[in-house]
Amino acid sequence: MNVAIRRRVGRLLLVLLIGLVLGALLTELAVRFMPDSAAREFFTTSVAAAFGPLVFDLVAVGLTLGPLVFHLNALSIVGVLVVALGARAWL
Repeated sequence: MNVAIRRRVGRLLLVLLIGLVLGALLTELAVRFMPDSAAREFFTTSVAAAFGPLVFDLVAVGLTLGPLVFHLNALSIVGVLVVALGARAWL
């Protein structure tokens, strides 16, 4: 694979990871500090996707990962967009 393509994919994954973490932080802040309202429901209602558990059973070692659960909501998308715009401006 070309070095430029690998670098681009790496940056994309890094932006997604940091954006999702920022979105999770924004969601927690919204849950704690927003009053009960329709806006709070809209921003904090999430869709969950679960994968796993992944089991690697080797002769000497067994490893179980999971289940991995991804929660996606409006603030997660906002977090990814903020990080993407920041990365586009700085990188």
